[in-house]
Amino acid sequence: MPARVLVLGGPTATGKSDLAVELAERFGARIASADAMTVYRGLDVGTAKPPPEVLARHPHACVDVREVDEDFTVDDFVREVEALAARAERVVVAGGTPFYLRALVRPLSPLPPPDPAVRARLEALDDPHALLRERDPVTAARLHPNDRVRVVRALEVLEVSGRPMSAWQAMPPRRPPLADAVAWIDRDDLRERIEARLRWMAAHGYVEETRAVLAAGHPPGLKPLRSFAYRHLVAHVQGGIALDEALRRTGRDTWRLARKQRTWARGLGWSAVDPAAVVEIARRLWEG
Repeated sequence: MPARVLVLGGPTATGKSDLAVELAERFGARIASADAMTVYRGLDVGTAKPPPEVLARHPHACVDVREVDEDFTVDDFVREVEALAARAERVVVAGGTPFYLRALVRPLSPLPPPDPAVRARLEALDDPHALLRERDPVTAARLHPNDRVRVVRALEVLEVSGRPMSAWQAMPPRRPPLADAVAWIDRDDLRERIEARLRWMAAHGYVEETRAVLAAGHPPGLKPLRSFAYRHLVAHVQGGIALDEALRRTGRDTWRLARKQRTWARGLGWSAVDPAAVVEIARRLWEG
C-alpha cells in the first residue's frame, strides 16, 4: 500500500519537530526532516536538531546524512523521502525549508546533477550575478544578487548542460507530487520563541560546537557555515565580534527568515492552522 505523506511546515521555532514526534508516537508514522541544515553531521545545537534520544527512538530521514563539506540537493531530499515512503505506510515530513517543501507539493523540473569542480570555480567569482545577467538574464532577473547559492547553481547548470536554468525550469516535472496533505503551523509568540531558543542554544554548547567544526579544519566559507545559523558565531569564534553581538545578529536573521517563510507559504495559498488541529488532520489522512 503506498504511503500517505503528511507535510508539516511552518516558520522556524514553531515546534514542528516536537509535533512530528507526537504524530509518530500516536500513529506509528515515520519522520523525514525538511530542513536544509539538519542534514549535516556535527551541526546539532545551531540547527535545533532533535536530541539523540529522540533520534534513537524515531530515526529521521534527511538527518545526519552528510558531512559539513558535502553537498545535499533538493533532488537528494526528494529521493530520501521517496525511499522512506516506499517502506512505510505513514510518513510525516516536518520542516521549514521552502525549496524542499515545494518539491513535495509542486515537483520541480529536472536539472542536471551538480559538478563540484565547476561549482568551486564559480563560487570563487567576485560577482557571479553579473555573469548570470550576461548569460541567463531571465534567471538573473528572478534571483537577488546576494542569493549566491542559487546564482552559482544557475551558472553551474548553464555551464554543465549548455542550457539556461530558465529553459530547464520550463520543462514539465518528472515526478508526481509526494504530499497527500499539508499542514502549515504558526505561533503568535514566534519572536519570543525564537529568542528563547537562541538563549537555550547559547547555554547548551552553541559556541563550542562552532569552534569544534572550525577546529576540525572546515573552512568558514562552506555553505552551512555561511548560513544565518552559524555565520555570526563563526565571526565571534574568529575574534571578529563579541558573543552578545553574534547572538543578536543571529536572532535578527532568524526572525527575518521566519517572516520570509510566512510570505512564501501565503504565496502557495497555505493558511496557518493551530498545532492542536494537526493531530486531527493526521487522523483523517491515516485513519479516515
